[in-house]
Amino acid sequence: MMSSITRFNETLVSHQTFVLIGIPGMQEKNSWVAFPLFVLYALTLLGNFTILYVIKIDQSLHEPMYFFLSMLACSDLGLSISTMPTMLGVYWFDSGEITLDACISQMFFIHLFQWAESGILVAMAYDRFVAIRDPLRYTSLLPNSAIAKLGIAILSRAFCVCFPLPFLIKRLPFCRSNVLSHSYCLHPDTMNLACFGAKVNILYGLVIVMSTLGLDVVIILISYILILKTVLSIASHQERLKALNTCVSHICAILIFYVPMIGVSVVHRFGDHLSPIVHMLMANIYIAVPPLLNPVVYSVKTQQIRQRIYKMFSLKKTRG
Repeated sequence: MMSSITRFNETLVSHQTFVLIGIPGMQEKNSWVAFPLFVLYALTLLGNFTILYVIKIDQSLHEPMYFFLSMLACSDLGLSISTMPTMLGVYWFDSGEITLDACISQMFFIHLFQWAESGILVAMAYDRFVAIRDPLRYTSLLPNSAIAKLGIAILSRAFCVCFPLPFLIKRLPFCRSNVLSHSYCLHPDTMNLACFGAKVNILYGLVIVMSTLGLDVVIILISYILILKTVLSIASHQERLKALNTCVSHICAILIFYVPMIGVSVVHRFGDHLSPIVHMLMANIYIAVPPLLNPVVYSVKTQQIRQRIYKMFSLKKTRG
């Protein structure tokens, strides 16, 4: 009798911690992923900090488009810093245990920065519409005060959306397996380990996704319909291409953000028959790739940033 009570108590204690996993079923090969992941993390930090530094020191880049790009870089840095140390711990040191409170904190910040990034992409779509529709009044229509208010609104919305998550998770009883599917904590993944009571979480998640991410996608689509309508009204073919070219980086950023998110959702819902390695790859791409690619895309496709970075590194070589 006493031994069964002890075992029950031990189970309860163990469920105040979760176990993060790297390569499912092949934990001994986690180190294969560790070094590439570390390189990716270092490049992500370098790329986003470079974007922020270049925009800060170059007065000609103190325009609405680049302020929004700074917000995007900050969001990417926040997401990387929230997840990568934990992921590196799992893959490099097999340090998979994480407390419930730490897991809740991590999932809060992951979702906070993702919702913020979605809002920033909406603001950038509006920015492109204003720049193409009324280029002569572009900076006057989007003064610094308006950009600051937009930034505060985006962050406030993301915080309000994510604020209930810790309480919704904390109330759940965890008496099933405490092994999570990924090397970081996500709300749907943690919620699935609950014995019961997850229906509220499922409903909340569905409502939030439809009312925020779904609405963001609709606004972005409407913005680009209006942009296309404006571009088609331009007489010069060369000017049309020039106007559209200013949107390429933003379109790439939208695809980089939403495609992995949709891919992970599809794999979670309909990919039970797929190999666990596919789930692992999709989850890592979903978290690690967008923060890496965004600065690359904007550095390659935005002439002003590309030239400034080139000058910065050329100057260092000359001094060296």
